[in-house]
Amino acid sequence: MNVATITSPFPIEATAAQAQAAIREEFAFFGDWSERYQYLIDLGRKLPDLPAQWKTEEHRLLGCQSMVWIVVEGDAERLTFHAISDSAIVSGLIYLALRVYSGRSATEIVASPADYIADIGLAKHLSPTRSNGLAALLAFIREQAQRRL
Repeated sequence: MNVATITSPFPIEATAAQAQAAIREEFAFFGDWSERYQYLIDLGRKLPDLPAQWKTEEHRLLGCQSMVWIVVEGDAERLTFHAISDSAIVSGLIYLALRVYSGRSATEIVASPADYIADIGLAKHLSPTRSNGLAALLAFIREQAQRRL
């Protein structure tokens, strides 16, 4: 598998903590959750699509009601995640997670809890199935980092 065929837009910020702070600031601009959901959809559209050969059961993230495919490359120094969903809102959630964790060291990933989720109110405004899917995504990212420590 040649992951280099996709250019990752991440990391955007220098650290996971800075990425979480930027996400908090961006979501603070929106007055209600309909605007925040639209923003999530817009973020999801920024994800590069995955090649068809990656959209297989081997790369499917279990625990999500939507179809989510995720591919990881790298080592303890730098892990890059490529992921996408068939759901617009879920793709937005993926974008946020990759913004925080993709392109970081395994140590930084493991040491950076996803505080932005509660801070921007996602925890209260996601359906149970989306919450479960987001938890599965974050667990996968953390597990991949843990394996490389």
